[in-house]
Amino acid sequence: MIYTPHRFAILLIVLAAASCKSKKAPVQANSPRNAGPMVVDGFLVTPQHISDKMEVPGSLLPAEETQIRTEVSGRVVRLNVQEGTTVKQGELLVKLFDQDLQATLKKLQVQLEIANKNEERLRDLLAINGISQQEYDLSKLNVENLKADIESTRIAISKTEIRAPYEGKLGLRNVSLGSYLSPSDIVTTIRQVDRLKLEFAVPEKYAKEVRAGSKVTFRVDGGNQDHIASVMATESGVDQTTRTLRIRAIVTSNHAELVPGVFAKVSLQLGSSSDAMLIPSQAVLPQIRNKQVILLRKDSALFSIVETGIRDSVYVQVLSGIKPGDTVITTGLMAIRPNAKIKIGKLSRYQSK
Repeated sequence: MIYTPHRFAILLIVLAAASCKSKKAPVQANSPRNAGPMVVDGFLVTPQHISDKMEVPGSLLPAEETQIRTEVSGRVVRLNVQEGTTVKQGELLVKLFDQDLQATLKKLQVQLEIANKNEERLRDLLAINGISQQEYDLSKLNVENLKADIESTRIAISKTEIRAPYEGKLGLRNVSLGSYLSPSDIVTTIRQVDRLKLEFAVPEKYAKEVRAGSKVTFRVDGGNQDHIASVMATESGVDQTTRTLRIRAIVTSNHAELVPGVFAKVSLQLGSSSDAMLIPSQAVLPQIRNKQVILLRKDSALFSIVETGIRDSVYVQVLSGIKPGDTVITTGLMAIRPNAKIKIGKLSRYQSK
């Protein structure tokens, strides 16, 4: 083909127009004037009635628990520890060898009898000035010393007997007949299992909410029944390490599943509110210094700082930062910027469980 100057000029115009069109096309595709508002889900805030509850871990303890030990060393000559049985207060559990002490006691008793007779004889002599006052005083002092020695020996004999400090259930025994006991040895344990204590701790912010006489409910690990306990006392101060207050309650329930040492989930009733504002937990954005939620204002996103209260597995209470009638954004939170245009695709409300 032969290119004439006229045809060559037309070809240049066509190529230039095609080049301009290809450069402008991407700009038009990325133009913000074609982008619409971001579609997100929202939650309509409405006042709700809630009970302010808190769950904390706890443990069941016997009302009393004692490790049975001996005060003195000696050989076991009598053993009356039936494992797992209930004993009365003062019941003899262990008897240690005491024949040497018994012999000493008899000797002292004989000496006291002689000393008493001697004191009576010297008293009669003193009455007729047959002896000096000093001689009589020495005989009387001897009588008093022997009485004190007898009392000391009886106390030593009583220490060879180990008795139940109160009515309770015995645990497993760790000694046998003929064993040599020392004060460091544990014979067995005794527990008051007819009355149990529930011990737990609450965060310091709730320390003033729990008082003596307050009722708490709890459920033991693996159990399916709620039980009741009454707070009897609290620790005198908050633990500086854990920032919690230790609390002890008396269990008023009586059930076979309540055994000393088991784990318990304790539910505390801290109050109630008839106008609580609850929102889904995922709507809260944790920040370094505070917490925020994103609200719908007309057709834009508004970031609001909030203060939260109690929470459960689904909802969290908001104490400040929102009001009834607000729409809280629940999806796409990380992609939304302040004042960004948003549109509600799905609006949900509070649903009681």
